[in-house]
Amino acid sequence: MSATATPFDSNAAEGTLRQIIRYKPDGSGKKELVNAHWGTNPRFSDGIEYRFVRSEGKTFPSHRCLTPASEFRVKVTSKNYRVTLNDGNFFYLAGVWEPAMGAWPLAFRIITVGANPEISRYQERHGAVILRRQVMDWLDCNKLEADLLVTPPAHFFLIEEISSTERHKRALAR
Repeated sequence: MSATATPFDSNAAEGTLRQIIRYKPDGSGKKELVNAHWGTNPRFSDGIEYRFVRSEGKTFPSHRCLTPASEFRVKVTSKNYRVTLNDGNFFYLAGVWEPAMGAWPLAFRIITVGANPEISRYQERHGAVILRRQVMDWLDCNKLEADLLVTPPAHFFLIEEISSTERHKRALAR
């Protein structure tokens, strides 16, 4: 199983597929890497697609997953920012998945926490970061949610503006 850590864009188009790591639902106890639709089934939500779930006051005893990320993106008005860990490592965003049902595919949501001091200048919340050493704690439910789904301390992230030139070059490369 080889996951690729790529930028996570919370403004990605509906229907975006992302890799998630989860335990196989067959009860075998084996982990798998699968592509899943970002945003859960709107079957009970009048067609509204839910992409995030707040961590506060909730438990996630099953259907836990992880999304590998090299960075996440923040957009404020017309400016885009790249957020990376201050040590340069990749990380995972904590999530929960839902099985395919009817015409709706396998899907997942990202769990959010209150923004840390650097991010709070741009937005109120961000995805819950799971470090590489915490992967099994999250997937195996070895630690309480309150111990893993926390707002990171100050100086945890590096934030840099993504220039319009860089965005244009990436668009041309596709």
